Amino acid sequence: MKLGLLTLLLSFPSLFLAQDNKENSVYPNTYTSGSAKVSKFDNKAKRYNDWAITLGGGTSIMHHGDLTSLNQDGKNFGWNAYVGLAKQVSDKFGFELQYQTGKTKQTGRIVTRPSYGLGVATTRYNQVSLLGDVNFSNFFRRTDNKSSFRWSLHGYAGIGLQGYEFERDDDKPLTTLPNGNVIDENYQKFKQSFGIDSFFYQGGAGVKYNLSKRIDIDTRVMYLISGDDEFDGGGETADGVYNQIKRNFSDNMIVANVGVTIKLGKHNTHLSWYDAQNEALRKIVALDSRSVEPIICERGDADKDGVCDDWDRELDTPIGARVDGAGKALDMDLDGVIDLNDACVTVPGLAKNKGCPYLVDETLEIIEEINRFEGIEFELNKDVIRVQSYAKLDNAAEVIKKLNSTVKFYVIGGTDTRASDSYNFDLSQRRANAVKNYLVSKGVNPDILITEGRGEKDLKYPECNPATKCPEWKNEANRRVYFKAAQ
Repeated sequence: MKLGLLTLLLSFPSLFLAQDNKENSVYPNTYTSGSAKVSKFDNKAKRYNDWAITLGGGTSIMHHGDLTSLNQDGKNFGWNAYVGLAKQVSDKFGFELQYQTGKTKQTGRIVTRPSYGLGVATTRYNQVSLLGDVNFSNFFRRTDNKSSFRWSLHGYAGIGLQGYEFERDDDKPLTTLPNGNVIDENYQKFKQSFGIDSFFYQGGAGVKYNLSKRIDIDTRVMYLISGDDEFDGGGETADGVYNQIKRNFSDNMIVANVGVTIKLGKHNTHLSWYDAQNEALRKIVALDSRSVEPIICERGDADKDGVCDDWDRELDTPIGARVDGAGKALDMDLDGVIDLNDACVTVPGLAKNKGCPYLVDETLEIIEEINRFEGIEFELNKDVIRVQSYAKLDNAAEVIKKLNSTVKFYVIGGTDTRASDSYNFDLSQRRANAVKNYLVSKGVNPDILITEGRGEKDLKYPECNPATKCPEWKNEANRRVYFKAAQ
């Protein structure tokens, strides 16, 4: 029993790794269910932007401290401005690295020395913080397949470091020394640099409006806990305890801002507005609403062979050719010549002979007869056929027409050796063309006649040359047009 359990435990790794093919990065693969629209998830595969720059500003109010901005002595509103770099991790959560600067103004009564009256202070601060951004709307967003949304409720919480400097001026009486000098004990100044002792917390909420694919309007109200009793300009001073209306551990501030979020990236939507579930459901609804009728020949039938291009294995089938179920032209005798062009469909043959095996004896005899044909006479130095040669050409036309168009013939023209080579070559070509034109006029297919002028390069009597004097009958014989079957 124990051995069986041990064997089962040892087999688990092989079961998990049985289809693990880490070297295969080709999609689709084992893990993609055969889908053809699957690719590796990387930055190129994302369908949304997830980086943004935030800019904004508003008012700063000292809310909790020995000196406050809103009290019976007046309403004092400060200012602030911020810039941040935001990264959206999911549609519900993101981070923002923020820099903020601002100034508050606050007042308070001197409690320990009532006769001194009112104290007024200002605090100038700079902060660097890291905020977490929770998109509450995407937790409760209604998924109905169609609704779009432009408003979202956000919650923020974060920590940071700050440096600040306060100035306080009291309205207590000035001190006059015996020598006549006046001492102003009212003014106090204090500076706190960035450091671990300037650590602060903040939290709040806000609303965003999706103005466009690039811009969001952003409103925020944040509550900042400084953890510092001197942040408001009050607390303990050199002459004792000053303005400790309350024994505070922390002076706290409220900031209210309006800003913009500039969404970075090439896509049309940002991750904070991207609802993958809603998009998937919209696609399902779209598929459900499609016609159930099958789409036949979605890619068409380019070669008009009756087989759709979606499964046609031969997209350039000649028009008129019979095809099989895969769209390939039929070749019944498997000789490499499709039936459309095969003159002998049921008998394997030669491609150069239109799929027929070999020329029959009768055809060979006709070709030999044509090959022996010659003796066409022309006017001297002209390509005009003499009348006495018409009968020969008429006979040649009838013989050639007995053959099918699979056999082609060269119509070769020649001259004697008198005159220049170039002149003789041009004259022989014109005489060959004249013979072809005559035969075509008698019903011969022009496609099976190939004219070729050879001038004095193919003499019947080669011993005749400019250096020798040949009898006229030999020169006349050299001025010939003859036929030769093309191989």
